[in-house]
Amino acid sequence: MELTQADVNDLLARLGPGNSYLYLPGDLDLQYLTDLLEDRYGAPRTLVLDGFTDPTVDDSRGAALILPFEDRAVMLRAWAYGDRWVGTGTARDAEGTARSVLVTAPREVPQPSGVALDEDEDIDWMERLRLITGWTHSDQRPDMDWREMESRLGTALPSDYKHMVQTFGKGAFDGFLDLNQEPWTSLREDDLLIWAGTEHENLYCWRADGGDPDHWPVVVRSFDGEDIAFDCQAAEFVCRILIDPHHPFTMARFFDTHWFMNYG
Repeated sequence: MELTQADVNDLLARLGPGNSYLYLPGDLDLQYLTDLLEDRYGAPRTLVLDGFTDPTVDDSRGAALILPFEDRAVMLRAWAYGDRWVGTGTARDAEGTARSVLVTAPREVPQPSGVALDEDEDIDWMERLRLITGWTHSDQRPDMDWREMESRLGTALPSDYKHMVQTFGKGAFDGFLDLNQEPWTSLREDDLLIWAGTEHENLYCWRADGGDPDHWPVVVRSFDGEDIAFDCQAAEFVCRILIDPHHPFTMARFFDTHWFMNYG
């Protein structure tokens, strides 16, 4: 059974929106399926390995995928995608034979209520970003050595960006917008520092032309080389593209709920 992206869509459609799983044909290349899902949904989280469940797994990290198998899961990896968990791996069937499986489960993501994009000057955009993504985990990178990094780059960095990296760590918003753990300098000759990017080859930058970094505007360098400036900071920019359907780089038209996919 040779899988294509269309085959993955068909399999997921057969599973439906609720908790469901499917034993896959014995001649299926499980690594190939895992690679297809990784290409689509990003880096997975390992829930079960060699029959042992990661003790940190909870409802916010894909525990619902394990429930149908009780103690029969042998290996299981999980992806977050909007309001759905997707998992694949191996589990023992009723006869005790380890077989490849594809499993899905609903994913609870808080709706971005109370986070309307008003123009209040006192908005805490990082707190708003936590609410929008339903982020409840502890800080992922609290020990970042910003002094060393800023010395190496020759400039201070915006405080909201540092807060984002410390809070979320390595990963992507909606599995799409990759947050750089250190700004890229490949556009330094254009006074641009790159703090994020997407698979569509848009680069999210600051116009780092001196002055207070907390007042650097965001500039999007599009895949065709056009620069588009926005008078806001990085955290505000991310909030707006997540939930403002009228933003030129919006992701609101693709997803009703939003999340941060941590690659750790």
